[in-house]
Amino acid sequence: MQTKSVLELSDVKKIAAAAEAEALKNNWAVTIAIVDDGGHLLHLVRLDGAPPISAHIAPAKANTAAMGRRESKVYEDVINGGRISFLSAPYLKGFLEGGVPILKDGVCLGAVGVSGVKSNEDAQVARAGIAAIVTG
Repeated sequence: MQTKSVLELSDVKKIAAAAEAEALKNNWAVTIAIVDDGGHLLHLVRLDGAPPISAHIAPAKANTAAMGRRESKVYEDVINGGRISFLSAPYLKGFLEGGVPILKDGVCLGAVGVSGVKSNEDAQVARAGIAAIVTG
């Protein structure tokens, strides 16, 4: 039998605090979502001024990154490259940059999804959060 690492509440709090700090440092009004390895929501915060729709997009990005074990931008690029049939992939719905998996020793522990600013800035906030618990 194998054992696996999982996100604990203390990890989620560290990720959330670091992601929020990155967003506030840049004056970015975003929603930050954190999910476990199955894409289940563990944390959601919509910062002041973040668009209402971002509260739906951020968890979708996080879910896609966790379930696919890769950044949501990969899927955006596939679709933009012409493979629109990928839109029918089951259980995935956040095909925009800004979902970043949380990886430890090559294993996905979950993901962070951010929405509200430019997609590369969303990803920057997500990565800043993840850096609070994962180095390298």
